[in-house]
Amino acid sequence: MTFRRTLLGLALAATAVAGATFGTGAIAQAAYKPEYKVSLVLGPPTPWGMAGQIWADLVKERTQGRINMKLYPGVSLVQGDQTREFSSLRQGVIDMAVGSTINWSPQIKELNLFSMPFLMPDYAAVDALTQGEVGKRMFEIVDRAGAVPLAWGENGFRELTNSKKPIKSPQDLKGMKIRVVGSPLFSDTFNALGANPTQMSWADAQPALSSGAVDGQENPMFLFTVLKMHTVGQKFVTTWGYVADPLIFVVNKDVWASWTLADQAIVRQAAVDAGKQEIALARKGLVEADKPLLKEVAAMGVTVTSLTPAEREAFVKATRPVYDKWKNTVGADLVNTAEKAIAARKK
Repeated sequence: MTFRRTLLGLALAATAVAGATFGTGAIAQAAYKPEYKVSLVLGPPTPWGMAGQIWADLVKERTQGRINMKLYPGVSLVQGDQTREFSSLRQGVIDMAVGSTINWSPQIKELNLFSMPFLMPDYAAVDALTQGEVGKRMFEIVDRAGAVPLAWGENGFRELTNSKKPIKSPQDLKGMKIRVVGSPLFSDTFNALGANPTQMSWADAQPALSSGAVDGQENPMFLFTVLKMHTVGQKFVTTWGYVADPLIFVVNKDVWASWTLADQAIVRQAAVDAGKQEIALARKGLVEADKPLLKEVAAMGVTVTSLTPAEREAFVKATRPVYDKWKNTVGADLVNTAEKAIAARKK
């Protein structure tokens, strides 16, 4: 009798556990939001915007509609203030994002690594960082800062444009008003080159460029064609590759915890897949031998200047004090690891 009671008790306990497990799963499923807000600075058809679109499409398909992502380009969830994006993501105002290392650097100082002048000479150098030890450490840092990092994307090398003349040396930049993003490192870099850096949002930059209140700006080349920068006076381009801007796919920690492990795996892999596709889009026209994107820009009546190694070295030398100053801010050990990875890269 005792044995039978024990069996009955075990059976009832097992049923209770199964019911509790089922109930927990049902509760977790019910806790899914009808829609998740995804913050982006740029929407489609830019590579950055396509990163969000590809990610959202893959996630919806692979979760069979359990997770629906809505894109909010123009950092509209934070009234267009790019530098507030990460804080808002951490606080839950934003559920998910494909964000810029530049824009998040005010909250995560180590992300300034990618904005150190002339650290990365080519795409192989970018890959050596994001896909290696530095990338892993960056993800650990982002996780500690309050978000779940999933994959890398890319906004690209930031090239210089202006309305005045070809820029071939630091001397050519003397006194020029250049729009820069809201990062002290960018201001330091352009001050070192003798320019007059002006921090402003892109929404404010466009009329400033049109009116001539600002002479130039720096951004990835795909933006030149998408935004038709030649129509706002930008008649000269210098490809100098002074910094690159990797993007990071992230999810708010509470949102992440609300999903099943299976859905977490799906969202992560979708981000990895979207990131690979987006990086190819960001580099299109610039990695081919004849660089067709630069030819397209030149066909708009724009003078495109590509620096010789000696000309580029003059800029490297002029900005070296800024590099040395920021090395301690970013973390000397992290910078040293990055330098070694770049030196060892496969070109």
